[in-house]
Amino acid sequence: MDPKQRRDPVDRMVDAYEAMLERVDGMLESAGKSTLPALQKSLEAAREKAVELDELTREEAERIAGYLERDMQDAAHFLADTGEEFRDWLHFDIKLIEERMLGMCANVADRTRLELDRLARQASAAASRYHSGEITGPGTLVCEGCGETISFHQAGQIPVCPRYRGRRFTRRL
Repeated sequence: MDPKQRRDPVDRMVDAYEAMLERVDGMLESAGKSTLPALQKSLEAAREKAVELDELTREEAERIAGYLERDMQDAAHFLADTGEEFRDWLHFDIKLIEERMLGMCANVADRTRLELDRLARQASAAASRYHSGEITGPGTLVCEGCGETISFHQAGQIPVCPRYRGRRFTRRL
């Protein structure tokens, strides 16, 4: 059996999220001034690279790219609305977060925040919902059913709410 097939599927998806974020960050860095089209091209290229390297199926790569885009839209919206720093969006002490992950997320979110803010305002409230079973980056999610919070110090799979058993969450702002 191929070692990739023996890996836990959730671990594979979390690793893919982080790898795709790293690729997007690298592409945006080399692109210079970032715009929404540059972010979309970078996400598309990172998605295709994951499929090309046989890290993910096309369907899995589409899903991970969607999760990344959702997280970056949330971060950009928060930064534009509040004027606060990226670490405030995460609601964590920076020492608890892997520096590499924090740097990549902040870099992508900061360079795209104005255009993504416009896009985020147009998106419906349902588009920014987080659901159990999905993958998300660092931050704190709040159960829509009971207000219970779940904190992610790194990318991970969203569980059902431990208190309410709810499956829908929003990011704590």
